[in-house]
Amino acid sequence: MEKSLILLKPDCLRVGAVGEVLSRFEGAGYSIVACKMIQLDDTVLNEHYAHITHLSNFPDILEFMKSRPVIAMVLQGDNVIQGVRDLLGPTDSTKAPTGTIRGDLGTNSMQNILHASDGTDSAALEIERFFSSAELF
Repeated sequence: MEKSLILLKPDCLRVGAVGEVLSRFEGAGYSIVACKMIQLDDTVLNEHYAHITHLSNFPDILEFMKSRPVIAMVLQGDNVIQGVRDLLGPTDSTKAPTGTIRGDLGTNSMQNILHASDGTDSAALEIERFFSSAELF
């Protein structure tokens, strides 16, 4: 079974969309195999977003992601990585179609409700970054 890391971002918690998001994941047949609320810090964020530290808005991303706790989870299921990305829609919520999570709940490319792994290699690294093996069920 494939696994994907999901981060419910600060805006998801701020607007009270956690239940809606979880319902969509469970409705699609994915299982939650790990879940916790955490406060992100610069160390984790610099590692997690190492591929975009060069962007001029990176300091804004850091501040946004530290603005309140996030919910980190691991979903498991057949083709979960692509399936979740299809449920989410494009990264920029303003370009995401109605019916996708970002299209229905997101605001822009930063406040887009969720992070989801984009491939099996990144999923493995991200899951290890946020969860110990003892936290996976």
